[in-house]
Amino acid sequence: MIKKQNLPSKICIICERPFTWRKKWEKVWNEVKYCSKKCKKIKVRKIENN
Repeated sequence: MIKKQNLPSKICIICERPFTWRKKWEKVWNEVKYCSKKCKKIKVRKIENN
């Protein structure tokens, strides 16, 4: 088991805050770009507005 302080982390491309690995992202960690659904929605809105 990995200790919490040793979990991988990334920076959200929208809010630029760090977020850590979660069990539900285990198989898709390389594809995760957003820290939350809220940030993902913001990205979709930006694309639609352009």
